[in-house]
Amino acid sequence: MEWSDVVRKRRMVRDFTDEPVDPVLLDHLLDDARRVPTAGFSQGIDFVVLAGAQTEIFWKHTMEASVRETFQWPGLLRAPIIVLPMADASAYLERYSQPDKAHAGLGSAQEAWPVPYWYIDTGMAGMALLYGVVNAGLGALFFGIFRNEIALMAELGVPVGKRPIGAIAIGHPTPSAQAAPKEGSPSHRARRPLQAVIHRGSWNLTEI
Repeated sequence: MEWSDVVRKRRMVRDFTDEPVDPVLLDHLLDDARRVPTAGFSQGIDFVVLAGAQTEIFWKHTMEASVRETFQWPGLLRAPIIVLPMADASAYLERYSQPDKAHAGLGSAQEAWPVPYWYIDTGMAGMALLYGVVNAGLGALFFGIFRNEIALMAELGVPVGKRPIGAIAIGHPTPSAQAAPKEGSPSHRARRPLQAVIHRGSWNLTEI
């Protein structure tokens, strides 16, 4: 697929079939996603992958059974894959404590960083995964973890200090999910025009 087509076809999919995802393909997508830039090549990114019945571990902590019964997007619960992109701040502190990076003064504490690059870099990995999924003819949804993150991480055996930036459901979208959105924010909110997004020279100069 042409790159521009990948970008423009990407949308958040909330309705999946129960068809499994080829594990070889998934590994290829994750291999590509991990190749995003990271500050100092710290590589403080991990992926927890839940496939098939394993996805119930995620849902039982984040969505009670009673809530699922009336959930607005039941097709999301059919997603055969859930990926948790994990950010590891300690990898960045350790990297910036090494001789070639110590001069930056970023190895002492997370508070020394004006911007937490571990979240930024992991977010880029998540975005790379979303684009890869589209290019592979699959669908995906990035969404937040708003409940019981600590309990979920404990059951998954995630080391303390590594934190998910959210979750990415991946699978084969239903035909209706591939159509133009009829619900959700994009269905009633227009995309900002390019001229309003670009600020050349200063904030008030938006003409292109």
